[in-house]
Amino acid sequence: MTGREQENFEIVPRARTGDETHHVVIVGAGFAGVETARRLAHARVRVTLLDRRNYHLFQPLLYQVAETALAPSNIAWPTRSLIRGAENVTTLLGEVVLVHSRHKWVLTSYGATIHYDTLVIATGARHAYFGHDDWEPFAPGLKTIEDATHIRRNILYAFEEAERMAQPDERRKYLTFAIVGGGPTGVELAGTIAELAHDTLRGEFRNFSMQDVRVVLIEAGPRILPTFKEHLSEYARQALERLNVEVWLGRPVSSCDEHGIAVGDERLATKTVVWAAGVQASPAAEWLQVPSDRVGRVLVEPDLTAPGLPDVFVIGDTAHVEQDGRMVPGVAPAAKQEGRYVADVIRARLEGKTAPAPFLYNDAGSLATIGKRAAVVDFGWVRLRGRLAWWLWGVVHIFFLIGVRNRLMVALSWIWIAWTGQRSARLITRSGSEEHESPD
Repeated sequence: MTGREQENFEIVPRARTGDETHHVVIVGAGFAGVETARRLAHARVRVTLLDRRNYHLFQPLLYQVAETALAPSNIAWPTRSLIRGAENVTTLLGEVVLVHSRHKWVLTSYGATIHYDTLVIATGARHAYFGHDDWEPFAPGLKTIEDATHIRRNILYAFEEAERMAQPDERRKYLTFAIVGGGPTGVELAGTIAELAHDTLRGEFRNFSMQDVRVVLIEAGPRILPTFKEHLSEYARQALERLNVEVWLGRPVSSCDEHGIAVGDERLATKTVVWAAGVQASPAAEWLQVPSDRVGRVLVEPDLTAPGLPDVFVIGDTAHVEQDGRMVPGVAPAAKQEGRYVADVIRARLEGKTAPAPFLYNDAGSLATIGKRAAVVDFGWVRLRGRLAWWLWGVVHIFFLIGVRNRLMVALSWIWIAWTGQRSARLITRSGSEEHESPD
């Protein structure tokens, strides 16, 4: 909605429904939003949870959907099923397009106006192109299931095109895969694509050799995994190179189009680029007209409220939270901790109790996998690398999955891949959706 449309939008008076129970509206059903709703279950509040999708996504494993290891149903659950037992929580499908903080209502994409007493914004973030949004059609990012299935299709389709391509130069473009961004997502994508080519697909194509496949990880900074200790970062680089991944450091992308990308003065001809280099927060700061950082995250107060708006909380990837001079990372454990904290603040306010102390993030550590045989783990008090770290990485991620079925399916899928090298979600569908996924 444009500024002019907002100025002309009619102010809707607060509806009197007869139910004066404190109304908490939560926008976003990611880790932060769902955790807030679940923590408020059975509290003396009325909760409305609003999201544009009807499922909750375990985003840390999204790249495994893109790389054919898992089906989308393994890492996503219907939101309603997660809060089925919370009778005070109503789930609605839709987006917020406008927030009027003075009159305390939100306008939804389906035309309804929802009034709130307390608002919790947990709308997450999307990938960012540093002012080059025109690159997105050629270098898709990875934040949603739609992104993952689109990237999966592009990767599988590239091998199919290479098989029927007669010209060597054109074939090389399809057999070259570029990943931009050396954070955990980029590292995990690069390692998995390399294993897909040299392990899973080995022996399945006749007109080219898998030795012709080229995977390039491009990082503008001096090292990959910059949030990890330097020796773990160096181990990750060496592990990728053992998988035949080329790691380009200190080389930012300068252009991107349908023919490939330019890295400085060097041109890399490729038909498949995946963007894992940056994020852009949702427009929450614009809705609230409050200060934000350079990527749009709201500069929240110590109690996670928006500046000057004590009844509006902003959490998860939408919030810029600082602690000890450093920003709290945009990871699932931080989002869940913020959700629990906000729910406790709301409960304390309603019960007339002293509000909790300012939010304090308990850093549980960082993990990143490099293919199916290696990982790096940094828990502060212990740092691991290699196969043992990979097993620990797997245990941690399975633990955080929701439901016995999903934990079992993911564990069995990983064991099958480790044993046979085969991946079970390798169908190319025009819609990019899961449709009917079956093991090979």
